[in-house]
Amino acid sequence: MRNTHLVWNEEARREVFTCPIFSIQERTCRSPDKGLRNFTVLEAPDWAIVVPVLITPQGNAFVMVRQWRHGAQELSLEFPGGVFERGEDAQAAAARELREETAYEAGTIRSLGVCSPNPAIMANRVHFFLAEDLKPLEAQDLDEDEYVEVEVVPIHEVFQSMGQPPYIHALMGSALALFSQVRPLSSL
Repeated sequence: MRNTHLVWNEEARREVFTCPIFSIQERTCRSPDKGLRNFTVLEAPDWAIVVPVLITPQGNAFVMVRQWRHGAQELSLEFPGGVFERGEDAQAAAARELREETAYEAGTIRSLGVCSPNPAIMANRVHFFLAEDLKPLEAQDLDEDEYVEVEVVPIHEVFQSMGQPPYIHALMGSALALFSQVRPLSSL
């Protein structure tokens, strides 16, 4: 490994708080100059975010979901996604979240990349997928506390509006950037 002079080594950890969706750990780490420091890290399951592309008579569109976000205290228009279930692999989680939230099933689904949502304080990863050849299903299969509306949005509108309400979720910008690596806007 290059840059080993920058590596911190964990020597201990303890759980400070836990709830159903994450836990908070205090990690004691030795710095490159051998000093000890404590850091707070949020641990959570990995997430999957799916970029579903639907071919419509009006052109290519994204299938997105509108939902309330408690942290921001506002509605957000997002790509479908959610946390992995115990033992679930990334692609299975992506396909499941797409079906549950949008009532669409992907004919093809492929990885766009994996990122750390905030590597300074979070220990999990977010896995991004492209879903194509969408087939409609009978109905959504939402969790008890999920209230989600499905919207079909022209791709150009999402590119033009990302970072402005209701496109407020930063990870959706990451998903859009990864999507544009495989489907440049000029090709749509």
